[in-house]
Amino acid sequence: MLEVKGLSRTYQKNHKVLNNINISFPDGSFTIIAGPNGSGKTQLMRHLNGLLKPQEGEVLLGGHSIQKDLLTARKKVGLVFQNADSQIVGQTVASDIAFGPENLKWSRKIINKKVQKILEDLGLHDLKDRRPHTLSGGEKKRSVLASVLVMEPEIIVLDEPFIGLDYPGVIDVLSDIVSLHKAGRTIILITHDLEKALAHCDRLIIMNKGEICAQGEPGDLFSELEEFGIRCPWGRDRSLTSMTWLNY
Repeated sequence: MLEVKGLSRTYQKNHKVLNNINISFPDGSFTIIAGPNGSGKTQLMRHLNGLLKPQEGEVLLGGHSIQKDLLTARKKVGLVFQNADSQIVGQTVASDIAFGPENLKWSRKIINKKVQKILEDLGLHDLKDRRPHTLSGGEKKRSVLASVLVMEPEIIVLDEPFIGLDYPGVIDVLSDIVSLHKAGRTIILITHDLEKALAHCDRLIIMNKGEICAQGEPGDLFSELEEFGIRCPWGRDRSLTSMTWLNY
């Protein structure tokens, strides 16, 4: 389980971007974190695998501070950023996916096997020799997701994965996310676009001004969403059953 305890972060002029954040992400859960721009969502994300070191508080993985073993934390907690281009390093899709395992000194045989499997799983095999920056928005995000998944993380944190995607791109990325959750991965999804994924999560967290304002089952937080100006994607009967973008 991933836990955040007493996490606070202050920037210049005493501007607190995170204020005493306490939250846990149970194994196999699907959590959405929502909130207005500047509410601290992305700052929180950057602490979850040690990209940012807590100024106050701590982040625990399996009951142990991630700061004591950052390499393990970054293998177990995979981050997918909003801007896919910022995570692309390889000259081809296949080489980009292989970059992480190569840095970990995996054998070439294992790397090739893992890369081929991820390419097949995410429907990217036909794109394996393409230059990542020439891909469509949806293809880029799936390629970046593949470069994270090849490391076999237990927890996947995604920051605004639907931004800039057309309808087919949204469906592809959302399908991947839901499939990963069904396979047992812990999903933490940061998004303001609730209508696309809310029907699939089991918990919703609302942040504002660096604090957690509310958390619980999505259907119980209707009034809180309205209070913080987050567009509510379901009717006042609080039914989520007709919201899914996916056909099963």
